[in-house]
Amino acid sequence: MTTATGEPLADRLAAQLRRAGADEVRFAATLDELTDLIATATAPVLITGTDLVAHTAVLRHLATSPVGPTVALVLGDPPVPGRTAVREERGQVVDAAALDALDGDATGVFGGALRVGVDDLPTLAAAARAAASGMLPVAAPIGPVGDVAPMPTTAGGGGSVAAGAPGPAVDRLFAGLAALGTLIFAQRVRLLVAHRVEDPAGLAAAEAAVTAVDEDRAELRLSVKEKDDFFSTYFVSTWSPYLVRLSARLRLTPTGVTVISVLFALAAAVLFGVGGRPALVGGAVLLYLGFVLDCVDGQLARYTRHFSAWGGWLDTMADRAKEYVVYAGLGFGVSHAGLGNGWALAIAAMTLQTVRHMTDTWYGVLHDEAARRPRTATNASGGIGDRLNAASTRVQADTGSLSYWLKRTVVFPIGERWALIALTVALFNPLVSLIAVLVWGVLAFAYTGALRTLRARWMWVPVLDTVDATLHRDDGPLARWLPVVRPMGPLTLAVIAALGPAVLLVGALLDDAPDQLRWAVPVALLVLLVGGLGAGAAHNGPLDWLVPAALRAAEYLFAIAVGVVGGVPGWLIFGYVFVLTVHHYDLTARLEKRQAAPPLHAATLGWEGRSVLVALAAIAGIAGVGLATLGAYLLVVFVVSVVLAWFVRPARSARASVAPAGVGGAAPR
Repeated sequence: MTTATGEPLADRLAAQLRRAGADEVRFAATLDELTDLIATATAPVLITGTDLVAHTAVLRHLATSPVGPTVALVLGDPPVPGRTAVREERGQVVDAAALDALDGDATGVFGGALRVGVDDLPTLAAAARAAASGMLPVAAPIGPVGDVAPMPTTAGGGGSVAAGAPGPAVDRLFAGLAALGTLIFAQRVRLLVAHRVEDPAGLAAAEAAVTAVDEDRAELRLSVKEKDDFFSTYFVSTWSPYLVRLSARLRLTPTGVTVISVLFALAAAVLFGVGGRPALVGGAVLLYLGFVLDCVDGQLARYTRHFSAWGGWLDTMADRAKEYVVYAGLGFGVSHAGLGNGWALAIAAMTLQTVRHMTDTWYGVLHDEAARRPRTATNASGGIGDRLNAASTRVQADTGSLSYWLKRTVVFPIGERWALIALTVALFNPLVSLIAVLVWGVLAFAYTGALRTLRARWMWVPVLDTVDATLHRDDGPLARWLPVVRPMGPLTLAVIAALGPAVLLVGALLDDAPDQLRWAVPVALLVLLVGGLGAGAAHNGPLDWLVPAALRAAEYLFAIAVGVVGGVPGWLIFGYVFVLTVHHYDLTARLEKRQAAPPLHAATLGWEGRSVLVALAAIAGIAGVGLATLGAYLLVVFVVSVVLAWFVRPARSARASVAPAGVGGAAPR
């Protein structure tokens, strides 16, 4: 087809792909030709059909999407015969086939474009071969391959280029890729325009729709999350896009904005510790501005399309570090003002929030895994879990309603936490602020925990057995040497492990002379080590996704209890637990970014190894020295691990990839 400017639509698409970041664009007339081109690709490839009319930004977003390695364009257009329909859940394509094959469960249609990650290229080649031969379930009638028109394709990330086929051929390719079990994420088009056209009239209408939208203004609005929390939506995102545009003009990077937001949070924490009404109000203002910048860094990344694994990891780690530094400032402020034991409250808030985050992370993994699996007869319908799931889906779909905002707010997300801290500390004092955070946090934990437990039992989807359970349990050598007790299950054993330290902590807090409970430390340690008896067991129960959170609670409670029994200063206990949280957030951040274990993970000794060392220090009467020494050691290991993972190893890989090769692959002498 010919565009309004007189150029073939395929040529215009090729030019758009280059503007979207493609180093090279090629055409393929058949799926067999596509297979040959894929065999030479060493970077992600972007495949489109010649029937796509879209803003260049749509293609750029697809090529740079950070949600996963393989992403497909999904449109909300009415289904057309010969096109692949899509069923999407939680941003994942869980089914792709002809509309009638989805039995009315279609949530969109394939947009005729997809980006395929390097690791999925062999599967893409297999799907192309199978689609060409008609061996896979197809979303459209298979016509003669020789009748397929050429289409442009590109490889994102600066690699070689592959190509494919348009119309029904690209639909068959996509359906085949999904049928082979590839994890495909969906990219929806919002504010911008993308349509697949079949005739000149449809082409003219699509071009008019594209022209009617200001692409840059739409991209700026798209930098704001579509569904965010109440405070972020109405008190931050209403004006943060202006900062995004200013940051882009100043050539600030998302990482640079993250660093600035950390400095604001540090300054707020210092003012909270200083005390006095002017300092508390000033700290509240800085805390709010720091949160605004925390939103701006992500918005700037989406606006400029500057995504990186390092930036995502740093943003996750900085968010938690900022929050806990603020807790430290509040805790010091409470103690400094003589209002009570502020460090105890700060430690409680940090421990509660970390355990909550661990459950949030693993429940998200559970939900994603459930979306990828077909429902069985046992959980297809009926039961309270099914009703809760249906109710949650209805509320999430009713965007902007009172029930929607209540659900988003009651779980106490980061925006609401920072807003509560800023308001309470400015109007009252740090003590009220910490108590408010603890009360709302406990209620939110109870609410989400109860509902998620019911829904998880209904879904009955194991997740820890799909990953390296030993890594995410944070087991050390001792846990792997312990015998395995399978009948009780790993979750039961992990909960028992947390009960011993909890009892010791309560006893130490209630005792006027907690140092007299030193004899109870070995007993609590033995109870704690019960959690290691489930290390080698299968983690396939419906609630085993709670095991990492339970083990985090067990280790933190034991360290706190040992500190109280040993008379360790509150700030030192806080510092040690803070280092533990940094280590564990590193593990969950890597899980979310689909990355391997930290380089020096074995040197962290595992939760049980660290606990044994802490216990020995307490028994020897040097609990403070033990916590300080072990905390410093773990912090050094963490810093070295970060340097190795994000700087040294990538630099070595880059040098290796450009090193000249001699005959037979050997480097020339």
